[in-house]
Amino acid sequence: MARAALASLLPEVTYFTCRARTGWDQAARCGRRQPVGSARGDRRLRPLGEGRIPAVVSHGRAATMALLLRFVLLCGVADFTRGLSITTPEQMIEKAKGETAYLPCKFTLGPEDQGPLDIEWLLSPADNQKVDQVIILYSGDKIYDDYYQDLKGRVHFTSNDLKSGDASINVTNLQLSDIGTYQCKVKKAPGVGNKKIQLTVLVKPSGTRCYIDGSEEIGNDFKLKCEPKEGSLPLRYEWQKLSDSQKLPASWLPEMTSSVISVKNASAEYSGTYSCTVRNRVGSDQCLLHLDVVPPSNRAGTVAGAVIGTLLALVLIALIVFCCHKKRREEKYEKEVHHDIRENWKHLTSGRHEDVIVAQSLSCVRLFATPWTAADQASLPFTNSWSQLKLMSIKSVIPSNHLI
Repeated sequence: MARAALASLLPEVTYFTCRARTGWDQAARCGRRQPVGSARGDRRLRPLGEGRIPAVVSHGRAATMALLLRFVLLCGVADFTRGLSITTPEQMIEKAKGETAYLPCKFTLGPEDQGPLDIEWLLSPADNQKVDQVIILYSGDKIYDDYYQDLKGRVHFTSNDLKSGDASINVTNLQLSDIGTYQCKVKKAPGVGNKKIQLTVLVKPSGTRCYIDGSEEIGNDFKLKCEPKEGSLPLRYEWQKLSDSQKLPASWLPEMTSSVISVKNASAEYSGTYSCTVRNRVGSDQCLLHLDVVPPSNRAGTVAGAVIGTLLALVLIALIVFCCHKKRREEKYEKEVHHDIRENWKHLTSGRHEDVIVAQSLSCVRLFATPWTAADQASLPFTNSWSQLKLMSIKSVIPSNHLI
């Protein structure tokens, strides 16, 4: 009804607006001819401004104002009586990877919206090759959130009472695959509304590394570099000197906001601790760098000292390994000699009732016999080598107080 009323008023408003612009005596240009003059029938067209302004002009202006007032009132009534409407504007949201994105969707209902409430969120992935996906749905007083496998368990309505007019959602633990256009559709017959939200997921700078490319010697040219392991573009860099005077060389200033600083003809004054901060729209990261500019001779001496120290350490390690290996071999050799002596002695003295005690070392072998075997003289020739000890024969056994 409101639309019909507005349509009927539109020609009148257009006509009076045209006459106000072109002159009230040029009605023919606006689709009509408006007589001007006295009430006695003087119908001559008179240019605007000639003589007095006719009474019809004042009447026309009043009529125009009345029509405009009615137009504004009808628009207000139409706005007041409209049905379902989503009040959240379309927008773009940027969030960092791993964070939670809040996607708003608030709506109002009209008195004529009496049907069941249905709420649907769709995702149009950034890859245009993929079709729109339903990610969460509210229908029949139930929530269904297992439509889209990539977002399963990560998308939820923020309100416990969706009928209150809040269909907003949270998307947790954001991933780069979540980038796309999200559309909120609300339906309560006969009312229908929808709004779109563009979600962009960015990666914070992280794993930033500062290092020196070149030799830090006086008079040399080298570069200070700052490189993040990851981070969404665009990236902004900021270098600062943290030690000493904290005053940066003038030649560096043009490069203080870049990832690389080119150092020319370095001097000792450049020495100090520097920081590099990397930023993008969702986060920042920082690294530190210690610069020590020294004369070439000192640098050479430092390098030589480091090399000598390393060689000495390697020699020491080799000696330790050799000694340990030698000790193990000696222990093994002693065990083998001890075992061979016992085995050969048992074999040679089988059938006798002698108590034999054997003592050994790497250089000699001592055999002792008990007193009651003194009558039997014995000798034990043997060969002693690094790898083996071999007992040859026994001629006689002598008392234990004699060394064979």
